[in-house]
Amino acid sequence: MTLNERSERALVGVHADLVAVVRRAAELIAGRTDGLGFIVTEGLRTKQRQQQLLAAGASRTLDSRHLTGHAVDLAATVNGAVRWDWPLYPKLAEAMKQAAAERGVPIVWGGDWKTLRDGPHYELSRAVYR
Repeated sequence: MTLNERSERALVGVHADLVAVVRRAAELIAGRTDGLGFIVTEGLRTKQRQQQLLAAGASRTLDSRHLTGHAVDLAATVNGAVRWDWPLYPKLAEAMKQAAAERGVPIVWGGDWKTLRDGPHYELSRAVYR
């Protein structure tokens, strides 16, 4: 799988280490036979965009890692169609975590959070990337 033009645009301004992980995950996903893929829906955000998401209830913070280019959101696709059903997101997380391990890049998946689980969200670890 190669990233589409929209995904590549969404990666502009994202930290190079996270971009490398996303691109490697796309390669790993390409080998699947079930049609699973993904698009990058958001990377670097403006403060204005973050405020909009907070007002809409789609975020709970103005201290998002998206504001510094340390986070991305991925939407699962099946045979090219965007899907939001939860069982697809752990499958994407496997590819992202494998890609991160291969690159030696510590990431955090929002689906592992205890509260406000966020399946599409990945960010560089705050312990390493500030």
